[in-house]
Amino acid sequence: MDLFEFNARSDSNRTTPLAARMRPRTLDEFVGQDHILGKGKLLRRAIEADRLFSSILLFGPPGTGKTTLAQLIAAQSKARFEAVSAVLAGVSELRKVIADAEERKRLYRDRTLLFVDEVHRWNKSQQDALLPHVESGLITLIGATTENPYFEVNRALLSRSRIFELKSLTEASLNLIIDRTLNDSDRGYGDRKVVLDGDARAHLIDMSGGDARNLLNGLELAVETTDPEDDGLIRITREIASESIQKRAIQYDKKGDSHYDTISAFIKSLRGSDPDAALYWAAKMLLAGEEPRFILRRLAISACEDVGLADPNALVVVTAAIQAFEFVGMPEGYYPIAEAILYVATAPKSNSTMAIFEAMNRIREDGAGPVPVHLMDSNRDAKGLGHGAGYLYPHDFPDHWVAQQYLPEGVKGVFYRPGSIGYEREAREWVESLTGRRFADPKSGMPDH
Repeated sequence: MDLFEFNARSDSNRTTPLAARMRPRTLDEFVGQDHILGKGKLLRRAIEADRLFSSILLFGPPGTGKTTLAQLIAAQSKARFEAVSAVLAGVSELRKVIADAEERKRLYRDRTLLFVDEVHRWNKSQQDALLPHVESGLITLIGATTENPYFEVNRALLSRSRIFELKSLTEASLNLIIDRTLNDSDRGYGDRKVVLDGDARAHLIDMSGGDARNLLNGLELAVETTDPEDDGLIRITREIASESIQKRAIQYDKKGDSHYDTISAFIKSLRGSDPDAALYWAAKMLLAGEEPRFILRRLAISACEDVGLADPNALVVVTAAIQAFEFVGMPEGYYPIAEAILYVATAPKSNSTMAIFEAMNRIREDGAGPVPVHLMDSNRDAKGLGHGAGYLYPHDFPDHWVAQQYLPEGVKGVFYRPGSIGYEREAREWVESLTGRRFADPKSGMPDH
């Protein structure tokens, strides 16, 4: 008996967790994911017609129905269905599955569908062991992963699979799951007098984080631990719901896709001058256990990359926040982190420090030009080679500036294009007043002159 046969037989077993009992038994019972399983959608048509010949990867957060969908495919298909967990199974288990598949195909011409839960847990060699059998058609893979398959699955295996993304369940879908559970006398609580107060329902849905399993686990704990009233009524209040599902699950893996998406949202919120959003994404990372120093490092980068000379104090504030954090520790360290976030998010913005990369690209393309003779070090060989001859010392001139060549001969163009807000406007006007040069607006596309 495999994983799917066991689950199917234990649906009505009251010792089985509620979330397992309430798994959908048909595609019509499946809640949510209409973008891939709605009437007429490709994946639904393939499942209903038992025409799932190409491998698929089911990608999405926990509790969105990946394993359930695999079970429904197993129930619908005439092919032999094998299921393994990538956490537990290694190459030896995979070889046995493949050997059995080869024998079934040779003797009975039967197809084999292989469900691999948490397929991202398999390393490259394990995924490579599966590849030739997927390519030959011996195995049709159904992989499930909470991580972005474009980062966690071999490119060769990706190219032979269709990716279907499952999304966190909506409030409407979670409400439907609760209603079905309370009304189902066979698998749910339809045979009991359960009353779920409106604010208790809202709390369970809100704290579930779009995860059906989390929702049903909370509901089950609430019902099973609440004593019935004299008339047999089991009333679930907000207080009971709060005790049953106290902490919202935060989907965040410090090495996974959610990490990169969240830090990207944080950086872009800083750049976009949205302090509320920047605080929100930082709070998510901190609550999920992210290293505070990682956030501070990103703030230091943003202070240079996105604020730059529009407000040079941004880097000073962030650097001070880093020092303060090391000095005071946690939890008081949240204060300097928040101060740095708010300063960077509300500061005027300039990305003129990107000029360093333009200079690097010029050197990569044209090579590095020679240092002009008058800029060379005159301390060693001024007499013999004339190095430094003709250099004009700026402090000997009015305003401590004098026109002279600083770039190599033949190097033309402008790398630094100052912005026009904050401190950088003052710096721009100062340089223009000294040199007579006029900088174009960085976004205008007009040449400097």
